[in-house]
Amino acid sequence: MVDSRNVLPEAAPDFQAELDTTGLYCPEPIMLMHSKVRDMRPGEVLKVIASDPATTRDVPKFCQFLGHELIRQEEVEGHYLYMIRLG
Repeated sequence: MVDSRNVLPEAAPDFQAELDTTGLYCPEPIMLMHSKVRDMRPGEVLKVIASDPATTRDVPKFCQFLGHELIRQEEVEGHYLYMIRLG
């Protein structure tokens, strides 16, 4: 039997850019993401930090619509973390 207290969470993937949208509300986080990905290359990973719960809906749709891969989505202490690999 595995003691879950000794299991480390999966390490976050490396990322090339970070965008902190804490304190911003829809549509601002998505607008800033559009601007940020313009400066990045396909295959690079963008880390996004948000406080708006609407991002749990908007970020996956952003990725699906633009062909990016949402490789990680989690909530940590009232903040939302997203790791997105550009398509």
